[in-house]
Amino acid sequence: MKTVLRNSVNGGLRFGKSCSMSLKYKSATQGTVNRISGAGLKKCIQKSSAFIVAALLFGSFVNAQPKAGDTLHYADERHFKNIRQLTFGGDNAEAYWSFDDTRIIFQRTNPKEGILCDQMFIGKLPVNATDSFTAKQVSKGGRTTCGFFLPNGKDVLYASTYLGSDSCPPVPDRSKYNNRYLWPIYESFDIFIAGTNGKIKKRVTETPGYDAEATLSHDGKKMIFTSMRNGDLDLYVMDLKSKKVTQITNEPGYDGGAWFSPDDTKIVWRASRPKTDSAKADYKDLLLKGLVAPTQMEVFIANADGSSAKQITHLGNANWAPNFTPDGKHIIFCSNHEYKRGFPFNMYLINLDGSGLEKISRDKGFDAFPMFSYDGKQIMFSSNRNNGGTRDTNLFVADWVE
Repeated sequence: MKTVLRNSVNGGLRFGKSCSMSLKYKSATQGTVNRISGAGLKKCIQKSSAFIVAALLFGSFVNAQPKAGDTLHYADERHFKNIRQLTFGGDNAEAYWSFDDTRIIFQRTNPKEGILCDQMFIGKLPVNATDSFTAKQVSKGGRTTCGFFLPNGKDVLYASTYLGSDSCPPVPDRSKYNNRYLWPIYESFDIFIAGTNGKIKKRVTETPGYDAEATLSHDGKKMIFTSMRNGDLDLYVMDLKSKKVTQITNEPGYDGGAWFSPDDTKIVWRASRPKTDSAKADYKDLLLKGLVAPTQMEVFIANADGSSAKQITHLGNANWAPNFTPDGKHIIFCSNHEYKRGFPFNMYLINLDGSGLEKISRDKGFDAFPMFSYDGKQIMFSSNRNNGGTRDTNLFVADWVE
């Protein structure tokens, strides 16, 4: 499947249209977005609940929030310049750069197009304002997550459940758990390497249980990922040449979403750390059922081998999707800690020692999944901004200003 996204130009900014994460959205034939003034529009107030907080975490409730108006670039977002919207409509998330900064790989769901759960798409970034953003599907069957380019530019890796079934795996019945938001840990998830033409070349993980959430070191030699192979959700590092795997976390709780620093000497990730007996029992009970409730997470850093691990946020609620800034001196992450109702989610910067917290995005719904280009000049992220009052999550790219 190939999707061509028609651009519109508004105020010198480039717009596009395309794909992906996991909810409802416009068809692939819609290209432009009408800008709606906030004047005269009433803000919608939603009741909060534990379900809302958790659902926001992975976008499922954020996408259900109506918006009072559209904003592409908020006044206080001083770190963004020349922000451009790449996709219009649908659910688009976890967009990560190729090593040469010319393409992205991302995940997309669109029931209107017959894509019932996340599939991998590759898109070439527009060079100028008149170019269209074009994306093609490179996965087929099952459910996929966490795509990443290999240094050669010819191959990508991602996790998929397709060996378990060509169909989308079932979602949890939350009514059995007091309507808590629960994320399924599909045991059929394994990590694969595929060509950019979509052909699977190699199965990278073969142990029973969940293997996913993989990213690569900047030298392309090592893969860090989350696995259930020891009975808990821990981080592992694989040497891609020798296939040697080393476990680098071992505390009870969900460790995931890890990234290497630009010099590959450190890692950052988010983790839950249940403290009380009841919290630990609940975590273990859910895990036995192949589930997690990812609503209480903090950001951690460590040396690349897992040593000298340190928690750098103590904010409460969900602090996740961390990554390093291009200079390796700060962490960018997503959080809802400011809001008792559980939303919005915005992006923040923090020093490696946990000091200097700075809010850098201002959408009233959802900003997350940041990744900087390898040359350090641009940032890619997913957001509910400028979605015409719909439930869409789209992809955005901006020049990064220190």
